[in-house]
Amino acid sequence: HYQAQVTGEDRLTGTEVLLRWKHPQRGMVSPAEFIPLAEETGLILRLGHWVLETACRQLVQWAGQAHLSHLTVAVNVSARQFRQSDFVHQVIETLQVTGARAQLLTLELTESLVLDNVEDAIDKMHQLRTKGVRFSVDDFGTGYSSLAYLTRLPLHQLKIDQSFVRNLGVRPSDDVIVQTIIGMGRNLDLEVLAEGVETEAQKALLIAHGCDLYQGYLLAHPMPVADFERMLNSGAA
Repeated sequence: HYQAQVTGEDRLTGTEVLLRWKHPQRGMVSPAEFIPLAEETGLILRLGHWVLETACRQLVQWAGQAHLSHLTVAVNVSARQFRQSDFVHQVIETLQVTGARAQLLTLELTESLVLDNVEDAIDKMHQLRTKGVRFSVDDFGTGYSSLAYLTRLPLHQLKIDQSFVRNLGVRPSDDVIVQTIIGMGRNLDLEVLAEGVETEAQKALLIAHGCDLYQGYLLAHPMPVADFERMLNSGAA
């Protein structure tokens, strides 16, 4: 499924691809159920590669349509996937085989994944960054380690965790955290995206704080690519 990422003026700039499982008997199975199982069994490696390849092929399809050719696509990378010794080769090979533009691909890494082995993460990220691939730190603000690593990573974007966005205007401490993350991103010349935006009030506060991009149910639900394209063609995003 694809979920829109937009500016404060509701201009669509990209999308995040999200795994969904429609079971023939159980209906929609939550990723919270099947992703941990995929991690545990090792199936996440095949799943992750399939998602990356599918996203790159989608980029190529959109490249041929003037109103879609600018869209970026963000792909979540699991810890097990990223730690593979040939991860960099897999990404480069996928880009070459599909013909997708590396500059339109964003790989999302969690803060804990990066901090697990900072030197390895820096090396792999730099190799891919030289090819044009962009990086985003997902769930930013939920970690407890030193922020010094931020200045060493070739990042393009910070994603504010939805747990902070949810309590904007309700819990003063979360307002402070969000403002701090946005200020940090600006000072480091990084784009800041808020995820989990569900109300106009949340969006208004984020805009007031100077957030760059927004993602959440207020703007668009995750949807199959056909529905996503229909939404764009109808001018709804």
